[in-house]
Amino acid sequence: MQHLASSALVVAGWHRLSYSYNHNTFISPELEKLIRKLHTVVGNAVIENRFIVFGAGSTQVLNAAAYALSLENTSSPAGIVASVPYYPLYKQQAEYFNSERFKFLGDAYTWRNRSDASTNMIEIVNSPNNPDGQLKKAIVHGPIVKTIYDHAYYWPHFTPIPAPADGDLMVFTLSKLTGHAGSRFGWAVIKDETVFNRMLTHMQLNSIGISKDSQLRAFKLLNAVLEEGNEIFDFAYLTMKTRWERLIKTLSLSKRISLQKLNPQYCTFYNKVRELSPAYAWLKCEREEDKDCYAVLKAANIIGRQGNLFGADNRHVRLSLVKSQDDFDILIERLHKLVAEEDGAQTM
Repeated sequence: MQHLASSALVVAGWHRLSYSYNHNTFISPELEKLIRKLHTVVGNAVIENRFIVFGAGSTQVLNAAAYALSLENTSSPAGIVASVPYYPLYKQQAEYFNSERFKFLGDAYTWRNRSDASTNMIEIVNSPNNPDGQLKKAIVHGPIVKTIYDHAYYWPHFTPIPAPADGDLMVFTLSKLTGHAGSRFGWAVIKDETVFNRMLTHMQLNSIGISKDSQLRAFKLLNAVLEEGNEIFDFAYLTMKTRWERLIKTLSLSKRISLQKLNPQYCTFYNKVRELSPAYAWLKCEREEDKDCYAVLKAANIIGRQGNLFGADNRHVRLSLVKSQDDFDILIERLHKLVAEEDGAQTM
């Protein structure tokens, strides 16, 4: 473990935190400055003349964005779409809240060439994408189409940074930057002031702002990240790069299971062409009889997430690579054993 002191946070039990900061805002101005500096250093987002809003992880931010972008006083709800394979939360949130303002309409590709001018559309673009790690772009375009760019994984340890992201509404999260998922802190970078104010209103009514404890923790962590230069990114990138090399080597011997194709790109952060090193492996069972890839892997004591959760078929499975080193070593060991048991599998 490194940088224990610089990233530590101690708050005395008698120290009481009010709801808001000075000027009646729920957003720490010092943390906002730090986030702006972070994006400038990494070069993964345009932050000049943009507004920033905080949320309890990207989960709450995404929901606030959907409310802010949906039309008020309309007879029909906005349609939320995402291209397959998509992060399951997009569908689950829309269906759970069952709002009159928006509903999930499925795969963005089915709406790409439709010219229904009466339907307000909100496309969520996850780039890099969960589950397959691809750098994606918006598919649906039109006069009343709005886009939310979920850039949770747009950090140098997961992907090359070809250029600063420049979307109208971009979402980021602490969990995929430092790994502190339980601190529940995310943020959005927003171009339009009206959308920004709508999101602030949603946060105020939904949870009376964001936990000051979470904001303090985020401040300490991001401050430590910036003080150490590229250290956290170098460490995390080397870790993910090494894991992908081992995974590719193991599955290259298989004729039964294939891995997603990832094309190298130029990275402005490292000033070189480099491979992608996403958080997840998107596997496909190639045999005709293997219609349930999740069951194939589970029989080998490998637990993933079924393809149908992501809008895809069940020949696909997502495996997480962001786990402890011991867990990852066990995963590779069990995959190697599964591949070795194939008829006609190559030998190492």
